[in-house]
Amino acid sequence: MTKMSRVDLVGVGLNATDTVIPLPHFPAPGSKVEFGDARILPGGQTATTVVACQQWGLTTRYVGKIGDDSAADHHRNEFARRGVEAHLLAVPNCASQQSFILVDNEGERTVLHRHDDALSLHPDELNREWIVNARALHIDGWDTAAATLAAQWARDAGIPVIADLDELYPGVDKLLPNIDYLIVSRDFPTRLTGEADLETALRIMQTRYGSTLTAATLGHDGVLAWDGKRFHHASAYRVRVADTTGAGDIFFAVYLVERLYRGADIADACKRAAAVASQHVAGLFVDSHQLSLERG
Repeated sequence: MTKMSRVDLVGVGLNATDTVIPLPHFPAPGSKVEFGDARILPGGQTATTVVACQQWGLTTRYVGKIGDDSAADHHRNEFARRGVEAHLLAVPNCASQQSFILVDNEGERTVLHRHDDALSLHPDELNREWIVNARALHIDGWDTAAATLAAQWARDAGIPVIADLDELYPGVDKLLPNIDYLIVSRDFPTRLTGEADLETALRIMQTRYGSTLTAATLGHDGVLAWDGKRFHHASAYRVRVADTTGAGDIFFAVYLVERLYRGADIADACKRAAAVASQHVAGLFVDSHQLSLERG
């Protein structure tokens, strides 16, 4: 076999086809609402982050499952166009994951998603070489058993693991001890620990699971991170919100680029990630390749 090339980042997790529907207001039951121009875009937590990192200078690899429909072809073509080494495991007679995203006039989103169980990624479908030939692993934890195995392989190889978690998936307790940078949604720490105070919950997570960093993304309040010694808070910019879709994925992409490519410290990486995520929310660019991460 040809030796697999080493990349900066490998991502294992979700992809989806997003239909983004702008609305003047959220529909009331039984009502009819006229919407603007809908957009159909390739998305998904991990897939979006990986593509953005590729566009901003990292070499990347993506691992995930797709169906056998036109959406699957769209994902193949988009990964190829962006230069991502994609290992897409196709499921016959299955529709790819799709999401319908309703965006109101204040930019807040509501996501309706469909995920066939056949699209679940299983541990025995992973190739260890995909994981260990990378400088870092990024996971979203959706297919928790597969994410756990990938994280264990990465840990054994001395590769840092970054996780974007927003749900207490079944089996997540086996995954959490294998994560170095545990960055989660606002209410995840309190749901996980039962501790109402966010700072205390982040401390408990870091101690319990041995993570280098525990952090919570806070939407318009930015991000709060605990490194075991002190807290780092990066405020979000005050912007007119156009669409919050994908803001978290962009945050992770910038954080990874700043840490892996630029060697930024945790505080600077969080500040930069929060700033660019705010730009994204404001609709100041169409997609990730139009962004510049140059300082200033």
